[in-house]
Amino acid sequence: MKLKDFYCEQWMTAYEKEAVYNMTDTSFSALSFHDLFDSKSLEEFDPLLDYGEITGDRGLKKEIERLYTTNDRALTFCHGALEGNEHVMSTLLEPGDHVIAFRPGYQQFYEYPRSLGCTVDVLDYEEENGWKLPFDAIENTICEKTKMIVLASPANPTGTTLTLKEWERLIELCKSHSIYILCDEVYRGLMQTPSVSDLYEYGISTGSLSKVYALPGLRFGWIRARESVIDKINIRRDYTFISTGPLVDGLAKRAFGKKDWILKRSWALLAENRKILAEWLAFDPRFSIRLYEESPVAFLKYDFDWLSKTFCLQALKEAGIFFVPGSCFGCEYHVRLGLGRESDSFKKGLYQLSHWLDETLKKT
Repeated sequence: MKLKDFYCEQWMTAYEKEAVYNMTDTSFSALSFHDLFDSKSLEEFDPLLDYGEITGDRGLKKEIERLYTTNDRALTFCHGALEGNEHVMSTLLEPGDHVIAFRPGYQQFYEYPRSLGCTVDVLDYEEENGWKLPFDAIENTICEKTKMIVLASPANPTGTTLTLKEWERLIELCKSHSIYILCDEVYRGLMQTPSVSDLYEYGISTGSLSKVYALPGLRFGWIRARESVIDKINIRRDYTFISTGPLVDGLAKRAFGKKDWILKRSWALLAENRKILAEWLAFDPRFSIRLYEESPVAFLKYDFDWLSKTFCLQALKEAGIFFVPGSCFGCEYHVRLGLGRESDSFKKGLYQLSHWLDETLKKT
């Protein structure tokens, strides 16, 4: 199994800690233990250091199921949606299978199936149409060997979010061939758009507490699909990590107990930052963006002639402003913008960007 460098994740690892203004993180500002607990409630975690229920705490599964509309699917847990996606692909894909993914997009969705020996077609989102899914291209690309379509909704980094009609159109293209649709739905809970695992027999959803629930360090995620698929995935889990464990499951259950408060906080940050962004875009016309209402991630476009890696490195070095460059997603003259950070820092970062850019361009 050979894998290419994971450009986005390696960029984050290399440069994130240098940031004064982190403008590119896709999670909401992280919660603390104090946000979840009082001193007395910590006592319930004293005995929770065994393996626990191997495929996940049953009470926690009931809480997660409330995020969906059907009750005839199964769940299993994993360490974040990233691992969930990997387990789905490793379980269901074989060498010679054909996979369709999209760009600008998350590199795991197309490089990982390639490492399994699959043939992968990476289709372009339609930028001129607001980063919409290219349905005509999908239809023309599906073939007898197509086994899976892999995407995210909202997409990283474009924010592309499928409506019910768009899901129905995609499913119509897939169902006659029994093609799996794997959708990374890490913003489930914040977003009200449909889940593919509710809509389609061959739909598989992954989710986590890293984004909307502001707990990326917990590394808790899940996979949701029909029971026969989850049974196959659970066999693979036995070879890799056994269980997420009762400590992690217990913390996740505690987060769901405060779900309303956490989601209200996330919605408030998103709403305020969208307002700040709109004001800043009017202030600085060198930038433009297509926003999807429920997406805290978007692809910020700029109109000056710098390659994105050069732009991002110079902005970080000289002004402490951190972005992931569009080149990490296969698209120049864009950077990934995250709208889930604390609003004061978000606003300062945007206007500092404009000020720094004014001063830098004067020198050239």
